[in-house]
Amino acid sequence: MVAVKTVLVFIAACLGASAADFHIENGTVLTSTGAYRWAQSRAAVIPGNPARVMITTQEFEKQGSHGYRDIYSLETTDGAITWSAPQRIESLGRKMSPLGVEMVMGDLCPQWHATTRTVLVTGKTFGFRKDAKPNEAKDDRAYERVAYTIYSPTKNEWSGLKIMAMPEKDHAGHPIIEPNAGCNQRLDLPNGEVLLPVRYRADPKLRTYTTIVARCTFDGETLTYREHGSELTTAVMRGLYEPSIIGFKGRYFLTMRGEKTGYVARGTDGINYEPVVEWKFDDGKPVGTYCTQQHWITHGDGLYLIYTRKGASNDHVFRHRAPIFIAKVDPDKLHVIRASEQILMPETGVDLGGGYAPVDVNEKETWVISTEMAFPKNRQGENNRILLAKIIWNQS
Repeated sequence: MVAVKTVLVFIAACLGASAADFHIENGTVLTSTGAYRWAQSRAAVIPGNPARVMITTQEFEKQGSHGYRDIYSLETTDGAITWSAPQRIESLGRKMSPLGVEMVMGDLCPQWHATTRTVLVTGKTFGFRKDAKPNEAKDDRAYERVAYTIYSPTKNEWSGLKIMAMPEKDHAGHPIIEPNAGCNQRLDLPNGEVLLPVRYRADPKLRTYTTIVARCTFDGETLTYREHGSELTTAVMRGLYEPSIIGFKGRYFLTMRGEKTGYVARGTDGINYEPVVEWKFDDGKPVGTYCTQQHWITHGDGLYLIYTRKGASNDHVFRHRAPIFIAKVDPDKLHVIRASEQILMPETGVDLGGGYAPVDVNEKETWVISTEMAFPKNRQGENNRILLAKIIWNQS
């Protein structure tokens, strides 16, 4: 294993009720080199002795917003003291498809699937068609689909890119256009079924997204859609998308990205939800998260949200996507408890919220992996880092 040293900097928790819950350690996993940066880095835990924490990450062009290229993995077995060198996943390389466009999976979300003992990685497809300019390709959203790939630890093999079939129409009779399961957080049920959040367009004339949670089955090779429930959207700009789900004390919670604000909904069966409400603090003021994803963490009796927001002396950061915060959520009143808010990852002037996710490593540690993304113009040539925030729980 290549010794890519992680320097952990202790940051003491000092605010609200969460000060008794955990402390945070911040470090760097990997720094990019050469022509590309890293992007959309997220982790899964493969049980074993020792357990393996595997990160999937993707090469990303320094110029533009959707220049996704080949996919890599790296891992640690010693608690992030050292990391393996990133290995290109050959079966997932960006390549020309029979459709005449370059295709690659993107916005990857890896997660251990306990029933099949595989890592099921969900996301979306990117399709790049050649423009009039030579050697350039443009992202064409018409090729977005619910994509997945599978890693078998016993065989040490990755499948190729796979597409999950979706219904042609939703419950309202609208077409399901460009379904996408990227940048989300899914929930696996004890019976092996998968609750997979998906977003899609329901009107070919509008780029307004509807969010659903699809109940799926997975046999270790094929992810199969079975049904979905509520179809959630708003009339504000691009609607609701990049959804993440969690189960907590017999109920299910869904958080969603909106252009002007973030939203949350609650349900009892995982696929059907109450009407969405805007994310607000317990004092009634909007949280200020907007135009980016949020994700969930649960531990013991606590339900936590990780998010970015306005109002943190961060107007210089693209879409206010740093710092990343963590705070407790009241599951009954569906608001964020302001006094519990802490900085999980500090800002350094660049976007941290464009692609990040939590993973429970063991009973005592939850890790959040993020990647530095959008850089200001005067820093366009810089390399970037895959970052780690360890949440060290004070109680199991």
